Amino acid sequence: MELVRIKRHYQITLPVGIRKKLNIDIGDYVEVENKNGDIVMRPVKVVHPDQEYFYTKEWQEGEAQADKDIAKGDVVGPFDNIKDGLKALKKAKI
Repeated sequence: MELVRIKRHYQITLPVGIRKKLNIDIGDYVEVENKNGDIVMRPVKVVHPDQEYFYTKEWQEGEAQADKDIAKGDVVGPFDNIKDGLKALKKAKI
């Protein structure tokens, strides 16, 4: 357990070991709660609404499948031009 001092404006500095272990960086958010007289802090990752789709179960399953396909070499391309790329997509019925 590490001792942290309350500074001016009630600010604290998180010890480097905790920051690294929890992957907390400047600008990140933490949730603070009073739990039976103890201060509990939890890192919170905030996702911009424009990027929420990426974290859906369906999108992540698609990403996992794409990673498997790439690892197996089950890919087409690269293409020299868009015309060849579109032809390949039509042939694959994607």
